[in-house]
Amino acid sequence: MTGPPRPYARMFLLLGLAGAIAVAIALLPGHRGWFDIGVYHGAVNHWVHDGGRLYDYVRPGTGYGFTYPPFAALCMLPLAVLDWHPAIAVNAAVTGAAAAFVLWLLVDPIARREGWHRGFGFAFAVCLFAMLGPVRDTVSFGQVNLVLLALVYADLWLLERGHRLAGVGSGVAAAVKLTPAIFIGYLVVTRRWRAAGTAAATAAVATLLAWLVAPEATRTYFGRAVWDTGRVGSLEYVSNQSLLGLAARWNPEHPNRLAWLVLVAVVLVVWAHRTRQAVRRGDERAGFALTGIVACLVSPVTWVHHLVWLVPALVVLADSTLARRAERAECPEDPRPPWRWLRLRLWLWQWRAPAAAYLLLCGSVVWLWSGDHGGVGFSAVVGFLGSNSYVLLSLAMLLFLPLTTSGGTAPAGREPERPRSARTPR
Repeated sequence: MTGPPRPYARMFLLLGLAGAIAVAIALLPGHRGWFDIGVYHGAVNHWVHDGGRLYDYVRPGTGYGFTYPPFAALCMLPLAVLDWHPAIAVNAAVTGAAAAFVLWLLVDPIARREGWHRGFGFAFAVCLFAMLGPVRDTVSFGQVNLVLLALVYADLWLLERGHRLAGVGSGVAAAVKLTPAIFIGYLVVTRRWRAAGTAAATAAVATLLAWLVAPEATRTYFGRAVWDTGRVGSLEYVSNQSLLGLAARWNPEHPNRLAWLVLVAVVLVVWAHRTRQAVRRGDERAGFALTGIVACLVSPVTWVHHLVWLVPALVVLADSTLARRAERAECPEDPRPPWRWLRLRLWLWQWRAPAAAYLLLCGSVVWLWSGDHGGVGFSAVVGFLGSNSYVLLSLAMLLFLPLTTSGGTAPAGREPERPRSARTPR
């Protein structure tokens, strides 16, 4: 019988893993130079101190300006009183706190159910999380993705407890950036009428507040800027891992918008069906994960750093693998293979889906086709598949993400009923 690793063994394992990941992050190319926080900082200062129009600002030396709704600019007003380096530090601190909340919410219930040391489970998850390409990009761009993810997943925490404030987080996130509005759709599709109403009302009040404070910027955004996808970059650029990006790379000269709309409609139908299934089975976490996946697919522009919305789906995949292992451990007619190498092969086979998805997201493989992803014959097929790797991964997750029949992982803060396999020493 073997027990869990001793404290010093856990410590050395974590230190070794953290050191290896730190070295990998330092050596891997792709640091983004805090580009997006530079846009936020410059746009807010241009708006507040220079008296300029918010959506007329363009970061010097680039063609990029502020692309979020005016309410986002109101939330970023503290940047107007901060110098450049303090602004970076504040953004990193807020992003770190948001990431810690999301990981605690997703991982801690699994650690308790499996009987792991909770601190070790959280620290191990932090190490794996930090290595993900979208996470690295979000931090080095100075992006707001993880903050929005935390706002939305605060609603998961509230929904699991039947709290009346469920929906506020999604409403605020939708007012800051339009993509999280799909979670209001999730509440509607799954008939959470009170939470959906709360989310819609929160988004409306936040947008109204922005209109009262900045009516000119609000008119500009909803009248012109929101419809101009060219403000955020080229649709066919390989970093755009949405369905529209796929359509644009299929025919960069004339992207087929009709084909894109058909794909979006099909994806939304599949999403609505699967999320209803998840909620009927009590698996709220899978429902939220599916909604994050579809948000990446249907948004006209989904840069690689936006794919942090796939992280909850990775956790659901890993959790389903753990659950299947626990079920097999309870079946006396399904003994473990007698030879160690066969056990290793079985273990690797069981973890194939979450491991493949995780490694793909760590590798940032789409950048291999950042230049010309065309060609003819076999090279054209490889180029098209490679340049759309994350779109295809998102579609696979949408179709095949496992749904449990017992509510999945117990909510954080509630002690779940541990299966017999977790109570019996191994």
